[in-house]
Amino acid sequence: MNPHFILEHEIRYSVLRLISVDNTNLLSRACVLALTEIISQLSRQACRTRSLVLAGNEKFFSAGADLQEINALTGTEAYEFARMGQTLMTAIENFPAPVYAAIEGHCMGGALDLALACRSRIASPNAVFGHRGAALGLMTGWGGTQCLPRLIGKAHALQMFVAAEKLTAEQALQIGLINTIADDPVAEAVRRIEHGSK
Repeated sequence: MNPHFILEHEIRYSVLRLISVDNTNLLSRACVLALTEIISQLSRQACRTRSLVLAGNEKFFSAGADLQEINALTGTEAYEFARMGQTLMTAIENFPAPVYAAIEGHCMGGALDLALACRSRIASPNAVFGHRGAALGLMTGWGGTQCLPRLIGKAHALQMFVAAEKLTAEQALQIGLINTIADDPVAEAVRRIEHGSK
């Protein structure tokens, strides 16, 4: 069993569920590498029509990067970590079948970058979104600064990045950050896969 995720296969889709001992699903270096490896493996498999659903738990899709780990990085290591994250996002964006982010609870920082790399984002009513790096003296190196303005517009993106504001699921839906709200995001993603909708 991998310490960073649980993978479940069905005929038309796979569910990759983030896990961690503390249930916050931090995107540590080890986690990012593990996710990149498994997504690359799935991408190379013969059955390329199988969609992928990324999920977490009821309270945390993911709290983002491990800040304690980041604070201990040297400049060179920080650059390498940024490249690692970019490689993961590229693997998701280039996945040969649709990738859905099924988001419950907190989706923060690097986790929002992860969700932005997916084709569709489905959130539960209790989902919370934020990119609070600026409040911590950090800025994402995983592509969020480019993806977010393209998706929700420059004004809303700056509000999230610079003011480090958190958004509820309803607010995220209003500005186009997510595609829909569902009580069970994984079930809704599966429904869309089965019916061939986005």
